Amino acid sequence: MSTSVINGYQPATEFAPIIIDSFKAYDIRGELGVNLDEDIAYRIGRAFAQILYERYKTAAKNKTSDITDLQPAIVIGSDIRHSSEQLKQATIQGMIDAGVDVIDLGMTGTEEVYFATSHYQALGGIEVTASHNPINYNGLKLVKEHSKPISADDGLAEIQALAESGQFASDNQSGKLQLLTDKGPYIDHVMTFIDTDKLKPLKLVINSGNGSAAPVVDLLIDKLTQAGAPIKIITLHHTPDGSFPNGIPNPMIEANRVATQQAVLENKADLGIAFDGDFDRCFLFDENGKFIDGSYIVGMLAQAFLNKYPNEAIVYDPRVIYNTEAVINEHNGKTVISKSGHSFIKQVMRDSGAVYGGEMSAHHYFRDFFYCDSGMIPWLLTIELLSVTGKTLSELVTGYIHAYPSSGERNFRLTTQDAPTIIRDIEENFSAQNPAKSTLDGLSLNFGEWRFNLRASNTEPLIRLNIESRGDEQLLATKIQEIEQWLGKQGAVST
Repeated sequence: MSTSVINGYQPATEFAPIIIDSFKAYDIRGELGVNLDEDIAYRIGRAFAQILYERYKTAAKNKTSDITDLQPAIVIGSDIRHSSEQLKQATIQGMIDAGVDVIDLGMTGTEEVYFATSHYQALGGIEVTASHNPINYNGLKLVKEHSKPISADDGLAEIQALAESGQFASDNQSGKLQLLTDKGPYIDHVMTFIDTDKLKPLKLVINSGNGSAAPVVDLLIDKLTQAGAPIKIITLHHTPDGSFPNGIPNPMIEANRVATQQAVLENKADLGIAFDGDFDRCFLFDENGKFIDGSYIVGMLAQAFLNKYPNEAIVYDPRVIYNTEAVINEHNGKTVISKSGHSFIKQVMRDSGAVYGGEMSAHHYFRDFFYCDSGMIPWLLTIELLSVTGKTLSELVTGYIHAYPSSGERNFRLTTQDAPTIIRDIEENFSAQNPAKSTLDGLSLNFGEWRFNLRASNTEPLIRLNIESRGDEQLLATKIQEIEQWLGKQGAVST
């Protein structure tokens, strides 16, 4: 095997079998020094590259696949965390030792890797990021050719098995490393989603959370300025800083929303925008500083796309569905439901040819972005929508909120029973009411005027609850109290 050294990282020459328990359902995430370090990153990079390269060589020999049109290279980027660069270099070394060329994109958000994988016609891509997780965590997000997702059922388990065994091929020549940090093609592509001539005067607050978003935001602002768009931007927590002096960028935590809310009010802004660490999620605040739940943004963007592309399919997850389905049906679209999680949403979108897909967790997916999620495209679409309609964000979503009020996602830590037992028992508890049932993702029970979804977390010992009603806030409040009390009796503690 190769023993080349990148930035001082020297891989082992022998690989004893180990257990790598940082593999999750559709990505890799672990605690630094516990189940993720440079050696593990090297193994993952080498296994990932070897498997993709072997598929490529087999396809080329047999001329049986469109991947033969690709170049035998993998793109990689990393977020701003202090540990990300070292983990990236170890991953790069693993891929080079597998005989695959590597394109290093520098500091990136996850969607830049999605874009670059297809733009450079690479075999796959890796983003080193822990997104919104605590500062002592990190991880890797993987995609294969054409920016297609990888899940535990579709390649991730194979990568894990090879990384754990350490039985790597040793007859490959070393790959080559190339640094390509130009964000221009990605920025140009993102800008194709809006018509800048339609933009009206707007004032925006953008909170990058000291994550990796700021360089991209700056480039998009430059593009808007060059186009003569009358958009004024107030930036907040804009300097990338892996120590996260203003807290881990996770706007799902209510305390982390305050700075954006205050800035919107103080500057009398039309819109507030906030990102997580790798900016694959976009969070919006209206002109009153109110945080808008992601499920209502899904409905708003679904309507916007169906106005442009009639009769198209829209994909959404089963946690909160009333508003999204009502909007899609009202605008003659096609409803397509998918299990939550980016790998599942992306595959369902590809299968259905959907123009747009959205999750209540603030992930938004676009057919014209290789069926991948982007945190930058949603806010651009939103400012175009505000401009075209002449309405405020609150005016666009208030009708949705009143028509289909929801609880927001509520998390409960398990103390005495496991998730399958609790889900089984709650189904039995409500069985006498004969609700419509779905087990696509956890358990969804629909009682006509209200429904709930209860599902286990893929990464933590938690269960997540969402409840919604058809225009009845009192019924919603009653059911929230009823189910939370029931969960409490089962030893599930609200977090």
